[in-house]
Amino acid sequence: MIVKARAPVRIDFAGAWTDVDYFYKAFGGATLNATIDQYVKGKLVADEGNFGEKVPRHAPGYGTTFVDGPDGLLVEYNTKMPDDSGLGTSAAREVTRLALFSQDPLATREQKENIAESAYRIEQVLGIIGGKQDQFASAVGGINLFKFRENGTTTHPVTMPESQIAELESLLVLCYTGECRLSSNIHKSVWGNFHQGRRETVDALFTLRDSAYAGKEILEGSRWDKFGPLLTRQFECMKALDSSTTNTTVDGLFDLVKGDISGGKPCGAGGGGYLLFGCNDLAGKARVQSKIRDAGFRVVDFSFEFEGVATLIE
Repeated sequence: MIVKARAPVRIDFAGAWTDVDYFYKAFGGATLNATIDQYVKGKLVADEGNFGEKVPRHAPGYGTTFVDGPDGLLVEYNTKMPDDSGLGTSAAREVTRLALFSQDPLATREQKENIAESAYRIEQVLGIIGGKQDQFASAVGGINLFKFRENGTTTHPVTMPESQIAELESLLVLCYTGECRLSSNIHKSVWGNFHQGRRETVDALFTLRDSAYAGKEILEGSRWDKFGPLLTRQFECMKALDSSTTNTTVDGLFDLVKGDISGGKPCGAGGGGYLLFGCNDLAGKARVQSKIRDAGFRVVDFSFEFEGVATLIE
């Protein structure tokens, strides 16, 4: 028997950090994000005998992993998106793993949300400090506002016609800096300050949360003149949370393209990885892409995806 599964990574627009239980259990959190057509793909093969040696987790090909388990099991994962780069790759891999072993078609949103919750709980058991948006985005798919409360997480799809979605895609640029970072280190600093009641940290978190709600209205109203500034507001709040959310490479790239963007932010916890820029028009987008490539960095072409995690049994 062969089971295949895949789960998308996400880009985040607003609300990051407020999906961590330290915050949302007390105040409620909200994030606005979208999954893209870059995936963690997995394959489980049963009863195939000895599958050879394990290879390192970060083998060439970004995150390819082989596990030869008991009873002749092979589990293989593959993705082009590296861990610790701000797109939620590790969460997408856990969602993929659970989908492989569930052997469930995952046809409903409820089933996908259950997978997401399980993936998040596993990280908690492992002592990994982080939020829930990555797991829920990867499992559910699409462009969504997620609301996080102590009693559960709810999904609120952003309502946009296809023409509007295409317009949003056409104004975004995703850039890879080539630098990864351990988000857990940034989390320790931020939540240490939060527990100590640092005013700047608390204020930034509330601004981030509220901006997710505002962002949904911006997207549904096609207010592209406000979308770039929304991204920039996230970056400003991230820097208020911790200075390590940026670095000289990130700042240099923002300086390089600042004349041609309406706004932008690092994806995820920041500190490197992927950067998301909003542009005013197609000509501006072309200039941004050219400048990034000329500087030796990679532009990642993408489209939004709306399926979320999916499985296939052969």
